Amino acid sequence: METTAPASGRTHLRIEPSILYFGTPVVLLSTLNEDRSPNLAPMSSAWALGYTLLLGLGRGGKTVENLRREGECVVNLPDATLWRHVERLAPLTGRDPVPEAKAHQFRFEPRKFEAAALTPDPSELVAAPRVRECPLQLEATVSAVRPIGPDGGSVAVEVEVVRVHAAPEVVVEGTNHVDPAAWTPLLYVFRHYVAARDPLGKTFRAEI
Repeated sequence: METTAPASGRTHLRIEPSILYFGTPVVLLSTLNEDRSPNLAPMSSAWALGYTLLLGLGRGGKTVENLRREGECVVNLPDATLWRHVERLAPLTGRDPVPEAKAHQFRFEPRKFEAAALTPDPSELVAAPRVRECPLQLEATVSAVRPIGPDGGSVAVEVEVVRVHAAPEVVVEGTNHVDPAAWTPLLYVFRHYVAARDPLGKTFRAEI
């Protein structure tokens, strides 16, 4: 392990972590299987620009298969209180048989909502269900699916949000704004669940 010492005098270590989840939101992505049953998958590679979201997923999973076929999903955002429900989903896959690369850690489970003790609710504009317990639920349609990574083993899925649902307790009353003081997103930090708390301030573009 080497160290670097820039002119400022501050020392850093050169490291090679196995993953770079430096603090990303946890998402529960709901899709429909070919038999119209729901699939629910946890993921932690998602970012937004306006109403466009980019989702990073492994190419061989059931979720990607469903996204390609159905062209829609719901991006459900759990708060920090739901981390145990998320972790119940972590070792499960909706693909049968389980892909060889996952077989040593994952098991097939077709009833994801029941396994996670979560509740499906009908969506308004897409067929995939929402997760009732998640304070924010984003119905979305798929715009593009592109291979990424050095071997193409992952995909970037571009989706457009067509409807946003928010629990009343996380909305500033009488507005369309999510209240940062009331919304505590669940973050995934180097394979640990972390609650985002303690507001520090706001950017000059904040509307509330």
